[in-house]
Amino acid sequence: MIKMSVYYPADGGSRFDHDYYRTRHMPLIQERLGDACLRYEIEKGLAGREPGSAPEFVAACHVYSPTLAIFQEAFGPHRAEIAADVANYTDIAPIVQISEIVRG
Repeated sequence: MIKMSVYYPADGGSRFDHDYYRTRHMPLIQERLGDACLRYEIEKGLAGREPGSAPEFVAACHVYSPTLAIFQEAFGPHRAEIAADVANYTDIAPIVQISEIVRG
């Protein structure tokens, strides 16, 4: 199993519409990926390492898929549509990582 993680760094001045992300963007991804999306998680940053400090990331998501090949095959045809939707909820440049789940 693989996990695609997308992190949105908190920089103090950028916008992030958590409601849109939760109700529109992530359901769009799930719909477009179909069976290649086993499940997804959304995180909203609350705090950093030290008590009272700001979070490093305003939000993150994790999309789980059976294999990298299955994910890429399902995501590829919708990449442009999904990327275009980002402007509807944020102006933050995301950090993306795809990982293999080795235990879970």
